Amino acid sequence: MPHRIGIVGASGYGGAELLRLIAGHPELEVATVAAHSQAGMPIAALFPNLPGDRRFDAVDPDELATLDLVFLATPHGPALELGATLADAGVRTVDLSAAFRLDADGFRTWYGEEHPRPDLAPAVYGVPEFNRAEVAGATLVANPGCYVVTALLGLVPLSGLIEPGTVIVDGKSGTTGAGRAMKDTLHASHVGGSIGAYGAPTHRHTGEIERYLGVHGTDLGPISFTPHLLPVPRGLLITAYGQLADDVYADDVQAALVDAYADEPFVEVLPPGTFPVTKAVVGSNACHVSALVDPRTRRVVVTSVTDNLGKGAAGSALQNANLLLGLPETLALPTVGVYP
Repeated sequence: MPHRIGIVGASGYGGAELLRLIAGHPELEVATVAAHSQAGMPIAALFPNLPGDRRFDAVDPDELATLDLVFLATPHGPALELGATLADAGVRTVDLSAAFRLDADGFRTWYGEEHPRPDLAPAVYGVPEFNRAEVAGATLVANPGCYVVTALLGLVPLSGLIEPGTVIVDGKSGTTGAGRAMKDTLHASHVGGSIGAYGAPTHRHTGEIERYLGVHGTDLGPISFTPHLLPVPRGLLITAYGQLADDVYADDVQAALVDAYADEPFVEVLPPGTFPVTKAVVGSNACHVSALVDPRTRRVVVTSVTDNLGKGAAGSALQNANLLLGLPETLALPTVGVYP
């Protein structure tokens, strides 16, 4: 019998991508497709790739509490309240927002708010490549940010090889990473044929990258992170730089990546000097990673790419949900992107 699941915030890009992926999942039944302001609207009116007569449901916490698992694809404000309610009820929940990624101090620093449930923060952080068993045994899982998971997959295996305090992370995301809401900066006439930085030096993902580099690897100290907006719908590129520690060389870097991901179904390590491209992973849950060493400066250059709606959001969320429900981790998750 399929597991009954719900999606809250299904009218956003992350929620719609979950619906697309789950449409091919043999073990999940979508019992609730909830959206606040779009309740009653046909899903196909917003997302023509999801045809049919089904309409968005209203958000009903009592109904959600009867389900086997709930995805929260809302902004962090609504997720703070609903995530706590579901956790208190013992409902397995995967939260795609930032509500439970940081502890109370970190949340105050990077979001400027007091966390209403510090007993739940941070929740189990959902990067199965680094903490698969912990995710599988959790009730509440904090899905990582798209920039963050892409940076971590490139940097964590190398964190013990890099001098602390030298890491610079340059990120570039497709426009869907900014959400579905209408914004002047996302107008086609403004974003088309252009690229620009935003949010530096205090973008909220900075604290998340720093924290989980330390949790899953070695504490690399403060990092510099600058995100950019790409004039494409989907795709995320991270280029990270760090000074190599003494007696670390190019072969050590490549060996660390290959060893870390030898048995990982969603991470592909490319040969040194082969730069991954976002087009290769769009539509998939894959991450492609490569690294090279500049012998002149003794800096390592790490490049990693994901689909910001795939491994950067809904794909990771479904990967975590499969683990929570005791299902094969790769179920309904493509490893091959749509190319060209």
